[in-house]
Amino acid sequence: MTISLETKLVVSSIALLAIVSAVIATATTLLIDDFLIDRLDHQVSSAAHRSMGAAGPEVSFLLVPGQAVETFGARVRQGAVRRAAVLTGVGSVQDVPAPPSVARVTGEPVTINLGPMGDYRMVGARTRDGDVLVTGLPLTSMQTTLTRLVVVEAAVTLAGVALMAIACTLVVRRAVRPLGRLAATATRVSELPLASGDAIRLARVPAADTDARTEVGQVGGALNRMLGHVETAFAVRHESETRLRQFIADASHELRTPLASIVGYAELTERGGEPHGPQTAHALGRIRSEAGRMTTLVEDLLLLARLDAGRPLERVELDLSPIVVNAISDAYATAPRHRWLVSLPDQPALVVGDHDRLHQVVTNLLANARTHTPPGTTVTTTVSLDPDRVSVRVADDGPGIPPELLPHVFGRFARGDGSRSRLAGGSGLGLAIVSAVAEAHEGRVEVSSEPGNTVFTVSLPAR
Repeated sequence: MTISLETKLVVSSIALLAIVSAVIATATTLLIDDFLIDRLDHQVSSAAHRSMGAAGPEVSFLLVPGQAVETFGARVRQGAVRRAAVLTGVGSVQDVPAPPSVARVTGEPVTINLGPMGDYRMVGARTRDGDVLVTGLPLTSMQTTLTRLVVVEAAVTLAGVALMAIACTLVVRRAVRPLGRLAATATRVSELPLASGDAIRLARVPAADTDARTEVGQVGGALNRMLGHVETAFAVRHESETRLRQFIADASHELRTPLASIVGYAELTERGGEPHGPQTAHALGRIRSEAGRMTTLVEDLLLLARLDAGRPLERVELDLSPIVVNAISDAYATAPRHRWLVSLPDQPALVVGDHDRLHQVVTNLLANARTHTPPGTTVTTTVSLDPDRVSVRVADDGPGIPPELLPHVFGRFARGDGSRSRLAGGSGLGLAIVSAVAEAHEGRVEVSSEPGNTVFTVSLPAR
């Protein structure tokens, strides 16, 4: 069970006060008890001295002037109690039963219980004829005093603990309030999209909580300095990424023209009337092939740069089912040795987005399944409808994606190992484009893979 710092401080303070109060109350009670016992022993000794001064037959010594009401007296002869009595309030003696322990009372005060009469403090004194006169006074008054003292101490302790609880709660709550503001600031910062790469203005701890003379202020000041460094780092990173994106966009744009010229000149040379040798023809074919591949790479880089820059896409209502059907037809024409299956809903799968970009998403997913699986692999494309989402699911029963590559498949220039090698070549940007286009459409793409079952799922908001 998690307990807050405020609760821990309050409970600790109350527990400490309760322990200290209990120790003080116990010590006070013991001291008062010793004091009252000592005083009663003096009174018993005085009563015994008066008894010796007026020793007579049986228990007549109880009638000597000065003896208190309820004074106990007993005559012990030859180790046995001859008679025991107490002094009544009318000045007479009343016989009472005495336990055998009374016969063993000596000159040291002891406490003996007389049954219904309660405890008595007794002392013995030997007379000239050899008898022992036992004199005692009741402990009832002292015990009543101690009981009242304990009740008062308990009441005062409980009242003090209750007041302490209220005071501690108010003081601790006020003391930890700045920590709550620090935690709120840290929470607001943690909820920001820090991984987006954008320059973000981070929240700051209020100036009132950055006083360097207090511990909380020192933490608040350090947190503000750290947030300042983090904000600066984000700004620098954002500026660097912006320059890199602009460079990629500019470079891709500038490369399109020379690449088109290379392809054009290669085609012009091949169509010319001049005869070419086998090597020249092969070289021209390779020039066209590699120029085409480089053109695809440049187009992909330019698309990613535009998506990173937040360029708006075309936003029209369209049905994903025909897009999927067309993409599968193209995939079948390219790889007829694969088995291509499709499952479409009975209703139109309507979304709002860019037709060409969404077609490219489906094409890239199918191309990824085609190039990274052997012939004979079954690739199943499913379009499904949810109340607020439209999903395109591309699954294959190929060898699967290595676990160490799975977290990075949507990274740029990410390539698999031999189990999903590029049989037909590739730039490593296809799945990165899938992820970027899905995010530009406020959607998401997910992947799960194990041998015999690799699934890519693109989920887009329904119209």
